[in-house]
Amino acid sequence: MYAPTGKLENYVVGREIVELCLDRIRELADSCTGLQGFLVFNAVGGGTGSGLGSLLLERLSVDYGKKSKLGFTIYPSPQVSTAVVEPYNSVLSTHLLLEHTDVVVLLDNEAIYDICKKSLDIERPTYLRFDGAINVDITEFQTNLVPYPRIHFMLSSYAPVISAAKAYHEQISVSEITNSVFEPSSMMAKCDPRHGKFMACCLMYRGDVVPKDVNAAVSNIKTKRTVQFVDWCPTGFKCGINYQPPTVVPGGDLAKVMRAVCMISNNTAVAEVFSHIDHKFDLMYAKRAFLLSCTHGC
Repeated sequence: MYAPTGKLENYVVGREIVELCLDRIRELADSCTGLQGFLVFNAVGGGTGSGLGSLLLERLSVDYGKKSKLGFTIYPSPQVSTAVVEPYNSVLSTHLLLEHTDVVVLLDNEAIYDICKKSLDIERPTYLRFDGAINVDITEFQTNLVPYPRIHFMLSSYAPVISAAKAYHEQISVSEITNSVFEPSSMMAKCDPRHGKFMACCLMYRGDVVPKDVNAAVSNIKTKRTVQFVDWCPTGFKCGINYQPPTVVPGGDLAKVMRAVCMISNNTAVAEVFSHIDHKFDLMYAKRAFLLSCTHGC
């Protein structure tokens, strides 16, 4: 029988250390006064992120069945690749994500690199980190963004992304940053939201933002023909405001701004991400390329 690296990580290496991982998680969970759920960060292109990550999700479902699991998952990029067996690992992992997560936010490095190059003039991006206080209950993401349990793969975007070298003297308005997060170039996974329809949308604002401006910006978005919602959920917006301005790293690439917005949305165009990977999977599997012989009962 044959198995890619992720499956080996799950059934061979992962089995050896999963109990140790679960013990550490249990210690942390026991020390919580009100455990809401789990945030899971992993990349499904590699062996550990897909194999051990899937195994952990499976076990968390058994041990903490009623707790929410939110995944922030790095999927393989259309052009940028770090491992030749990414299509195998990611396709097999997606089946586990369908069953054992409640919300998944899709990210890919190529999309985020492009944002850095275009908006920040960074030729070789490293890492972006946006710190801030949580102002939305963790279960609200699932309630507002997931219409049906299996349709829980989200797109994310952020605005404004302005380099410190090109910092504007006049701050960008709430309406402008709201429009920006719906642009294809702002999406942190390679797909075009205009090719699909929105089922739900969460807009989280930070800084100098008032509800009146948010309502006006959302009303403007609703009237745009390019931003379409499914017929059965025509006004699926959830908005949150955190009055603490966005934080920047001193000496970093991002300019300090007075207001920003992060969007997490459920859009049918996410199918494009899976379509790219499925195509590569089929090409490789047709030739049985890079499959390893497995003797461990896989």
